[in-house]
Amino acid sequence: MRILGIDPGLQTTGFGVIDVVSGQQLEYVASGTITTTHLDRGDLPARLKVLFDGIGELRVRYQPDAAAIEIVFVNVNPQSTLLLGQARGACVTALVTANLAIAEYTPMQMKQAVAGTGKAAKKQVQLMVQRLLSLPGLPGEDAADALGLAITHAHASVATERIRAAGQVARRSTGAYKTGRVI
Repeated sequence: MRILGIDPGLQTTGFGVIDVVSGQQLEYVASGTITTTHLDRGDLPARLKVLFDGIGELRVRYQPDAAAIEIVFVNVNPQSTLLLGQARGACVTALVTANLAIAEYTPMQMKQAVAGTGKAAKKQVQLMVQRLLSLPGLPGEDAADALGLAITHAHASVATERIRAAGQVARRSTGAYKTGRVI
């Protein structure tokens, strides 16, 4: 399974692509950023188009099976939160347009999955991503977060599959209501 992780931002959106091979073995494919800093800060539609088109290009180039994106958190500045939400919306729309299954994780969930603590610093996330994917150097902060989201989804999807499989076994061994609902 190939997973595309997205760390949305209006100026810089990080992306990371990993493959899940045999079990929980992960392989690095690519990472980087999509930037809108070359555009006028006041031209929000053009910046959102760059993000939308950039995610579309990633989908075509890497052919992911699933995507993981960070859930927007509330900043002290409401205007920044709204702008970040619009950037995230452009990214989600690009993913949905490509018919990709999307998982959403909070920064704390990603940090917990990658670094073992939800309060990990950016540097800790970078170091753990480097270690987990056997990278020769540290990825950039935004790319590391995106790779971290992809790693989080890889681990969560394995756990979800196990739970789903266990649930199917449990359903077969329990009774059902006359209407067909399983207890």
